Amino acid sequence: MAALKECISKYLAELERRGASKHTLRNYASDLDQFVTYFEPPGETAPEVEELTIALVREWLASLYDQGLTVVTIRRKIAAVRAMFKFLRQGGVLSQNVATRLRTPKVSQRLPEVMSAEKTNNLLDAIEAGDGVEKPSHERDLAFLEVLYGCGIRLSELVGINLEDFDLREGWLRVRGKGNKERQVPVGGRAIAAIEQYLGVRPAAPGERALFVNSRGTRLGDRQVRRLVKLYALVITGDSTVHPHSFRHAYATHLLSDGADLRAIQELLGHARLSTTQKYTHVSLKDLQAVYDQAHPKA
Repeated sequence: MAALKECISKYLAELERRGASKHTLRNYASDLDQFVTYFEPPGETAPEVEELTIALVREWLASLYDQGLTVVTIRRKIAAVRAMFKFLRQGGVLSQNVATRLRTPKVSQRLPEVMSAEKTNNLLDAIEAGDGVEKPSHERDLAFLEVLYGCGIRLSELVGINLEDFDLREGWLRVRGKGNKERQVPVGGRAIAAIEQYLGVRPAAPGERALFVNSRGTRLGDRQVRRLVKLYALVITGDSTVHPHSFRHAYATHLLSDGADLRAIQELLGHARLSTTQKYTHVSLKDLQAVYDQAHPKA
């Protein structure tokens, strides 16, 4: 018999060993902690993992709906439990994975909201000029925003950049994506100029390898980047919905709109499947439809 909490700890340790991002580890740890808490109300002991039947797991799933959680949140929690059960099944702890029989709620397909090229560049131009927000870390903030838009990388990839990952002379950046998979992405002239300016004032602690550092001279965290992006976007554009991933959406959509090949965009974004990249085709088609409706006399 294996204790549920012990199994969760082993699974999270395995995720960390595989190179899962801090964001993934944090979410899975929270979801799995809530999972075991459901089966361990005050005064009771959680069942052993082998004792969790499909009926019990479905009871837990029903409780998620009772809490009024969104479909996206429920899907994430199911994914966390399924993945852990799969790990335990592969490790011989379980004879079967009952979580595979859970029905996953469908989520309506929603196209990502994409900033226009004009809005994106106006935002970056205003930050470069120092309009709206006065921050002592102005050079750093401009540099990481230019990299987000100029390279189309994920937030976890941005904060994971080390000094040696940039080849400013050749204009290339080495990125460590999901599962520690590496890829090379080109860096535009504006991003290179912003990085060079930032490197001249970078207040790093001795021996710190991270490119982007905080006020203590250590690696900048993803939460701080999110807060800064939201602050700049709100003050300059009045839009509080802009987040770091907005620049990745904009990067892909603007490349596609200007004629870039979908396969090339897939490589640049580090998508394992082309279907993930194709959502940007839908965004572009939506834009084309809007142009047609406005301009065509028979629309």
